[in-house]
Amino acid sequence: MSVHSVVLIPGDGIGPEVAEAVRKVLTAADAPVSFVLRYAGEAALERGSEDVLPQETVDAIREHHVALKGPCSTPVGRGFSSVNVALRRKLNLYAAVRPFRSLAGVPTRYENVDLIVVRENTEGLYSGIENLITDGVVVSMKVATRAACRRIAHWAFRYATHKKREKISVFHKANIMKLSDGMLLDEARQVHEVDYPNIAYGEVIVDAGHMRLVQDPTQFDIILCENLYGDLVSDLCAGLVGGLGVSPGANIGDQDAVFEAVHGSAPDIAGQGVANPLALLMSATMMLNHLAETRHDPRASTAAARIKAAYDRALNDGQKTRDLGGQLSTTAFADAVIERLSP
Repeated sequence: MSVHSVVLIPGDGIGPEVAEAVRKVLTAADAPVSFVLRYAGEAALERGSEDVLPQETVDAIREHHVALKGPCSTPVGRGFSSVNVALRRKLNLYAAVRPFRSLAGVPTRYENVDLIVVRENTEGLYSGIENLITDGVVVSMKVATRAACRRIAHWAFRYATHKKREKISVFHKANIMKLSDGMLLDEARQVHEVDYPNIAYGEVIVDAGHMRLVQDPTQFDIILCENLYGDLVSDLCAGLVGGLGVSPGANIGDQDAVFEAVHGSAPDIAGQGVANPLALLMSATMMLNHLAETRHDPRASTAAARIKAAYDRALNDGQKTRDLGGQLSTTAFADAVIERLSP
């Protein structure tokens, strides 16, 4: 049977190391994918590109429709713009999905966490519209459109139905930003009332929502946010389950999808072989399930289930990288997962 071509963007810093570890696990699990290698970020500049997101990389994703991406560097307060933001805009990847669950062998302050953050991925302050009005005065514009609010609301409720989730909570600041955040609430309410009344629905002011999350994260199921709030709350949720090293992510549009590790490129440990590949591996299992659903190939979901069970067993057996309190190298963790793959 044929395999599915997937664009692999190794990324910067620790990206190539964790990407190679993930590729090794997918091969061992007989995942029905083949990789088309493309570059972005500093890696693209080093190869002579004038842009951190070369057109050939974008074109490859448009051709194959699915990509797996390692972390790409973005300078703070200077230099080039975010590869992630550019990808989302150019490919219209309007839905960011980040699931968080407690993992055996990764102790935290919380137990039985199982929640998903769905984030509108193309608007808000991340539109990047900033203007220097006069010396010492900058204005940043928060962009919201009714079409995008309606689109992400529909997507979140469809996703909840597909995943058999019970409740959506919209985190917002409509008490202050009455027009922009208020528009998202209007659309979410209408989608809930007209199309998905079977799914429970709630609205939470975002700062109070953060407090409630750290009090008891099990009270939430799916959290729906505009762009900036979703970025912030997803990192907080990662902290509930062990950090960004155990947190996968996906950016999904109507045509294309990019699955990625949401942590940084960690240049301080690059090349040392100590990076945790688990976040990218978890994202790869999301990618395989996406391929199974969109291309009707049960081999992909079978491989995803085998990999997930294997890394769960590895963690439960104490096989962990340094960031989780263990001693395994990047490659050794991949080997530990491979050893636990079911026949």
